[in-house]
Amino acid sequence: MKELNLEDYGLPIEVIKSLENDAESIPARVLAVHRERYDLVCEHGQVTGRLKSSTYFADCSEDFPTTGDFVLIHYNPTGESPIVKTLPRGSFFSRRDPDKGRGEQAVAANFDYVFIMQSLNQDFNLKRLERYITLAWQSGGVPVLILTKADLVPDFEEQMEAVREIAFGVDIHAVSAKAGTGLEALTSYLQPRKTVVFLGSSGVGKSSLVNRLAGKEIMEVREIRDDDDKGRHTTTHRQLLLLENGSMIIDTPGMRELGMWAVDSGLSEAFSDVEGYFPHCKFSDCQHKSEPGCAVREALEIGDLSWERWESYLRLQREARYAEDRAAYLQISRERGKALSKWSKQKRKDWGEARW
Repeated sequence: MKELNLEDYGLPIEVIKSLENDAESIPARVLAVHRERYDLVCEHGQVTGRLKSSTYFADCSEDFPTTGDFVLIHYNPTGESPIVKTLPRGSFFSRRDPDKGRGEQAVAANFDYVFIMQSLNQDFNLKRLERYITLAWQSGGVPVLILTKADLVPDFEEQMEAVREIAFGVDIHAVSAKAGTGLEALTSYLQPRKTVVFLGSSGVGKSSLVNRLAGKEIMEVREIRDDDDKGRHTTTHRQLLLLENGSMIIDTPGMRELGMWAVDSGLSEAFSDVEGYFPHCKFSDCQHKSEPGCAVREALEIGDLSWERWESYLRLQREARYAEDRAAYLQISRERGKALSKWSKQKRKDWGEARW
């Protein structure tokens, strides 16, 4: 059987070369995560894997892999292959876990583009788009806005203009998977060895677009609800798919809740129009409240900056600060856990030596 080349799945050649001296492990890419079981692809083809407990649970020394991650495995031809290391990520999309108190939730890793999908029907929501754009810039991938179901809206220019006002430096495309319109513009992103992650709410047409781009039905689709144009969950887990042209898509379940998580750089990119006023304030430590010479207040008063846009920025900034505090707390907890694990191991070792 011919060995697969992980370069075709996006693994950088420099990473492959750095692993040449590791005789025990081989690289693999995570195709899907099913609780404790991982679908992987490696040089031997598709295999299943499971986390090595001593590395991921006892030592707490590795990030838990998510769909799109590159990992090292001890290949087992007759069963599950132990996953022993998560390789450094080129990009990473996460959100605050909707389950209260659980912290950060990994969504996808190692993608080149983030297709932020929003339907042009009744579920069109600019504030949700602002959240997605902020998180997408933070991820390290390049955000691209895909406005779907263009065949259902006779005239969507007003919506396009509204999106342009909040999506600075972001490509915007209106498409219809059903009619096939606008899809040719997406081919520049879907290139061999490139990965695109599809993000959006349920019912925006992610799976339909995957099927159209793949040229065959590989994802199940369902009709949206008639009363509010909102969708039902069809995709139940995140899955990486290799298309015939060599490009890859990570399809994800719909996300209604999109909490901020450590988005300092993403917020600056997504709201560059807002933060562009800050250097023009009279005082370098201006709080943009009642200080004289505040460029932000002046822009708000004359209408160059809308109050809605400013309030969106402040709202996401507050949320981001809370997430940063939470992230710092969890990092400290993880470091304490690692230190305790090392101490416990050493004590067991010392106790064993003392017995002899």
